[in-house]
Amino acid sequence: MIIPDVKQKWANPINTVAIGAAKEEGGTRASTINVGGVTTLPFLHFEGEIPHRPVVAMEILDIVPEDWHPLLSKYFSDVWDNPGKWAKKCVEEFGADLICLRLVGCDPDGKNQGPEEAATAVKSVLEKTGVPLIIWGCGNDDKDNEVLPKCSEVSAGERCLLGSITENNYKTLVALCKADGHKLIAESPVDINIAKQVNILATDLGLDAEDIVIYPTSGALGYGIEYVYSIMERGRLAGLSGDKMWAMPILCDIGKEVWKAKEAIVSQNEVPQWGEQEERGPLWEATTAYVYLLAGADILIMRHPKAVKEVKKYINKLIV
Repeated sequence: MIIPDVKQKWANPINTVAIGAAKEEGGTRASTINVGGVTTLPFLHFEGEIPHRPVVAMEILDIVPEDWHPLLSKYFSDVWDNPGKWAKKCVEEFGADLICLRLVGCDPDGKNQGPEEAATAVKSVLEKTGVPLIIWGCGNDDKDNEVLPKCSEVSAGERCLLGSITENNYKTLVALCKADGHKLIAESPVDINIAKQVNILATDLGLDAEDIVIYPTSGALGYGIEYVYSIMERGRLAGLSGDKMWAMPILCDIGKEVWKAKEAIVSQNEVPQWGEQEERGPLWEATTAYVYLLAGADILIMRHPKAVKEVKKYINKLIV
């Protein structure tokens, strides 16, 4: 009896995106990261190649957080008035593969800090750590277009990952990435067609497809995660099947979503049957990450050190 070969063969690999530049590449990073490059669905080692493991970025802010949960402050409050020291602690004590610096201090509805303050935070993180850096704006298009050029300039050559572009705001960041040698996060609102369109717009301006990471928007466990999962899965299938505008690694921004979910932040006194919050909160974040890993995530942005530790152990078990 002849047993047929039931292994799935795919037409196209997912792009490999390099983040961080070592000294010999013109940067100062002690370590660099490659994501993507897979020729199969998540963790199906018997069907194809998985040359680069998923990585975990830990999130820090350029200002002291005003809304972070006390379960997080116990780990970071001694350093979170200094982005450089905060980043260093995430790397040296909690094993972050890279750092995500979120420039919330530049938000016009908040402290409304300017380009110089943002650039100072970027330089501080680069000086205190040797891992690659994600630089994420405040989310206000006009302010990000004002602030990110200075951040890109002071980190030129470091091959940072800048975020984020949308279909309505992409020209400035594309120009910065081309000029200063950075990579780019392409954001879309859980819509497979818009995600593809953002990538088309960026590449039409001359950005290489290998310089783009897709951010399809994230949801926490219990908050639309199944819908995000389906978009990620459809996108990865399209990329492997030959759609060049979906053949990019995927990023999931997990920490900020999980730590506003009631299951993570409500105390045990309020809902005793939910169990100990010090275990429940990190578990909610870790479980959210597990789901996205199985959907094809290449970069996870996380907050709680316990969740980070468990997710890295899980990745080690899946990468054989």
